[in-house]
Amino acid sequence: MWTRNCPLPDLSAADRAALDALPEMALPAGRHLFRQGDRAGGFLVVLEGRVDVFLTGPTGRGILLYAVEPGQSCVQTTLGLMGDEPYSGEAVTACPCRAVLIPRGQFLRLMEDSADFRGFVFRTFGARMAEMTRLLERVAFQSVECRLAEALLALAEGGTVHATQEVLATRIGSAREVVSRRLEALARRGLIATERGLVRLLDQGGLRELAADVT
Repeated sequence: MWTRNCPLPDLSAADRAALDALPEMALPAGRHLFRQGDRAGGFLVVLEGRVDVFLTGPTGRGILLYAVEPGQSCVQTTLGLMGDEPYSGEAVTACPCRAVLIPRGQFLRLMEDSADFRGFVFRTFGARMAEMTRLLERVAFQSVECRLAEALLALAEGGTVHATQEVLATRIGSAREVVSRRLEALARRGLIATERGLVRLLDQGGLRELAADVT
């Protein structure tokens, strides 16, 4: 009865029963769910955990487009199912996840027959597109240090960030070498201290001021 524990809209008894009959999947961290050029086989509903969706350029440099958590949708999958376009990015589980895959045919039938389901898909699609627009604005108009400070604050647990420079670079849409130089600059200012694969936040107030600087 997984549909009772996720924010799906009101559905007919028959549609809900058909969805509840779909098997739940237990996915380990680091599992690739799709890659560039793949075709969408269904609509993934994340019940627990987080899936990160990346876009990688010809040089191998990547950027984190968004994360899919319970109640959220994947823009790339929705576009692939409705427009029959191949994926342009890739999706990887960021942690152990539980999920259900609504097969392509079943998803398209629900989109055609259920106004409530169609409204749910379009609402979550719209919210995700708004997030991606904000991401583009940050990459275009905010400095690397500003985006890096924002990422460090978002990733911190107990004042510590466990992430490599490559992961940080992908998250903010920059190169690893640039992130390395910016981390060194933040350390010289006394805002952080770095160790291998780890960043300690020494002055979170200063980082928040830097993250808020849009000049």
